[in-house]
Amino acid sequence: MIDRITDWVKQQVEGAGAKGCVFGLSGGLDSSVVGALCKKAFPESSLGLLLPCFSRGEDLKHARKVAEAFFIKTKLIDLGPAFDQFYIQLEGKVYDKKDMNLAIANLKPRLRMISLYYQANKFNYLVVGTGNRSEAAMGYCTKYGDAGVDLLPLAHLLKSQVRELARELNVPAGIIKKPPSAGLWSGQTDEDEMGITYNDLDKIIIGLENNELKGLDPRLVEKVKKTMAASRHKRCVPPAFKP
Repeated sequence: MIDRITDWVKQQVEGAGAKGCVFGLSGGLDSSVVGALCKKAFPESSLGLLLPCFSRGEDLKHARKVAEAFFIKTKLIDLGPAFDQFYIQLEGKVYDKKDMNLAIANLKPRLRMISLYYQANKFNYLVVGTGNRSEAAMGYCTKYGDAGVDLLPLAHLLKSQVRELARELNVPAGIIKKPPSAGLWSGQTDEDEMGITYNDLDKIIIGLENNELKGLDPRLVEKVKKTMAASRHKRCVPPAFKP
């Protein structure tokens, strides 16, 4: 699987006439796997961006640990000041943590997307996304944020499969084990926000595909089905009117 994905990444980048890869290195599981795969595909032209935006210090520490483990070239861009100034322009006041809501939180991945595409344009790289199949099924992404990418090497892998891939790649164990988080606000985790564990989610996705739901929690199955339907727009090309 590692070789197949690496070859695919090379084909996508070279087929677009690009020279390499740029990706966000957050210190999380998915970005660590993507970083390792991109480095294998383009040893001399892979760039990991460290994009803290009032993020936990632990995440930046883990991102640097991954960069060191796989010899990934990185660039640190602190998005905190840009976030503050942008919020002032949007709301006419200084940002206060107590004002946090989803619209504000989604500014963070959208600022990261801008940063990634700036570097991509500068170096003629493609932006490589970190989304996986489990997240895609739930629409767990930000439009024109972490979903704003050129290619998705993990798109057909469930979260459990990404963990296995991480072990094969020798991603540091602490990163594999820590609770996944998009870093949208303090204490935020993927599973809390989605209201389901990745373990249960992966089982339900497989069950729905195989039409075999025996032994699965009916309440969670219904929740996943409703969320998949409501988030369908995130998985499709924007509809275009045809006269």
